[in-house]
Amino acid sequence: MSHDQILTRDAILDAAEQVLRRYGPEKTSVVDIAKALNVSHGTLYRHFASKAALREAVTERWLDASISAPLEAIVHRTDGSAADRLRSWMEALIQAKRTYLAQDAEMFAMYTAVTVESVAVIHAHVDHLVRQMAQIVEGGMRSGEFKAGRPEDVARALFSATARFHHPAHAQEWLSGTMDADFEAVWRLLLSGLAA
Repeated sequence: MSHDQILTRDAILDAAEQVLRRYGPEKTSVVDIAKALNVSHGTLYRHFASKAALREAVTERWLDASISAPLEAIVHRTDGSAADRLRSWMEALIQAKRTYLAQDAEMFAMYTAVTVESVAVIHAHVDHLVRQMAQIVEGGMRSGEFKAGRPEDVARALFSATARFHHPAHAQEWLSGTMDADFEAVWRLLLSGLAA
């Protein structure tokens, strides 16, 4: 970065993400990120109070762009039943997590660490995902496809019931050859409880 360019939050997060992918979350320091930007590490502390705050910001942005945003398109689909959209949403979430575990290991490792270190970031992410699911559930309730109830409560229960398939604490289980069959069994049970 040349001295005549303004150091923006996005520029810092872009550099941090690149450095984190190169060295991994455990070995990356604020100094490494500052070097990539050709600034002092003190300059970064003017934008982020700590290394933890910087890691949280990178993770939050990654979750929004890589997980939440692609799922939003499913929420707004109008084709098919609410059950079909809900299943597509769940499968997309599960597939995204599996894909990032396999193909973006450094960012997935940072996300996993932040789930333990920064409850606020993860709660905000989960709340956003639950609101997405609730929109689908509400549509199913309005059409009479699903039993009446509080859509957000139902969505939160569905999210919790399927945590084994998308929470990073269970990532090693995802390698099991039975996960698809296990999800199918859970899905059938959940759908029977939703159906009007």
